[in-house]
Amino acid sequence: MEELRLLPLGTSDFAALRLRNQIYVDKSALVYKVASQNGIFLFVRPRRFGKSLLISTFESLFKFGLRDFKDLAIEKLWIEKKIYNVVRLDFSEMRPDFGLKKFRDDLRDRLIDNFSSFGFRYDQAGSSIFKQLSVWLKKQEPNSLVLLVDEYDTPLTSCLNNPELFNSVQVALSDFYAVLKSNDDALRFVFITGIVNFNKGHLFSEVQELSDISLDTEFGELLGFTRGEVEEYFYPYLEAASQVLNLPVSELLKKVIKQYGGFCFERMATEKVLAPWSFLNFLASPRNDLLDYWFESGGKASALMDSLKSDSMRDPEEYGRDKFVSLSSLSGSSSLESLSDLALLTQTGYLTIKAVKYGDTVFLDYPNLEVKKSMGQLYVEHLLTGRSAGQVGAGPIVKVLSEESAEALVHIFNRLFAAIDYQRYPVRDEASVRAFTQVYLAGAGLEPKVEHHTAHGRSDLEVKVNNRHWILEFKVSRDQDDLDKKLGEAGEQLKLKGYGNDSSSGNLIKVALVFSLEERKFVRWKEV
Repeated sequence: MEELRLLPLGTSDFAALRLRNQIYVDKSALVYKVASQNGIFLFVRPRRFGKSLLISTFESLFKFGLRDFKDLAIEKLWIEKKIYNVVRLDFSEMRPDFGLKKFRDDLRDRLIDNFSSFGFRYDQAGSSIFKQLSVWLKKQEPNSLVLLVDEYDTPLTSCLNNPELFNSVQVALSDFYAVLKSNDDALRFVFITGIVNFNKGHLFSEVQELSDISLDTEFGELLGFTRGEVEEYFYPYLEAASQVLNLPVSELLKKVIKQYGGFCFERMATEKVLAPWSFLNFLASPRNDLLDYWFESGGKASALMDSLKSDSMRDPEEYGRDKFVSLSSLSGSSSLESLSDLALLTQTGYLTIKAVKYGDTVFLDYPNLEVKKSMGQLYVEHLLTGRSAGQVGAGPIVKVLSEESAEALVHIFNRLFAAIDYQRYPVRDEASVRAFTQVYLAGAGLEPKVEHHTAHGRSDLEVKVNNRHWILEFKVSRDQDDLDKKLGEAGEQLKLKGYGNDSSSGNLIKVALVFSLEERKFVRWKEV
């Protein structure tokens, strides 16, 4: 078998990637479209999507020309011969955890370190760092400097729970961006990356020419891998993985896209990409099968969920609800207060654009199974006050659904419901029972369908495991005297509606269940 080229896993330096002959998915034509323009650009994407590699790509282009771009699309496009002084700022570790003064000192030191390589000298006895930097910039040749800022928003997102500190940090950073605005003659190109979009706030108030390309249709594929790119650049790896997992390549590709794809970052909702970190990790170790890599490597949403303003968004019942937001709210906030929870979850990758309707209404959902499962697990932990399903004896749900009876299923459901924090998440009605069950199954890596539409009606919940197709019909009882009546109603509904009759699964299992609000558990059930 032909030796495979190295995967670019964990490499964020473009020159090093090219020197090592690692696979580079050629985005250089899009890089050219941005870099050929003069201006200040903002580009936000979730963690682990390759923003640092993109910054490094711009750095190589402006510092060394086409040195590292042999045989790439940009070779035939880039005609500039000039090379530039490139200042690269990384704010990923700039957190104001130790107060505003320490943050201001760190920011000053970071600016001194990065600009001093090009002749800037800071006088401690003189005026502020911003004034001195401004004076120095005015002495530079026109169009001579390129500035690249990575993770610009880390100082802000690290204090989302502290509005006073957030605003103070924003003021400090805005002083720096004001310097850029007043000296834009010296700047050939400025590119700023981050995760959360604050482009309409005080931070960039002085930078009126800021071009936010985060939702630009032209750059929706700038980061992440399209299906075509996956097949073009990684097909030998897919073939190797298909042999390991004993799956045809076509079937494996469908599974990979379902697991790691589905991300959409442009306002027309037409182009979707795979998360590069998860996909590359899978290719590197296919024997581990399709694990959850993105969420475990910095994508965990626990701290983010604590930053949400709306208590309802933390409610597990929110997991399966339809989510809509205006397109304008996704393109930046004017303040911390105006940043919507849905916009925050979308920009950070926990939700993604699925469709745009009526011009400005965006339908949001989880991008893929990896995120669905991880968010399900997170909501289960909320239900169980920080515990997992396994810790309350409700862990082997996949095994039960795969191999055991309806009675065993009810018993494991009841372990879950017995452990729920009823003070915060009371079970009030059928909707609560359905929602909490859905979250539980999703957190186990399954794909439960709630209120699945058929020609005859909507089933409460369906889930497929291996060759089994379970259809569950829930009823809730407030009166112990009507338990049998409720059970009969659920059974009749399963019979008359014909749920699952079109199923391709070899084993269709229909179960009627009655949940007692008084006893907080399922007390009646039967297979139909």
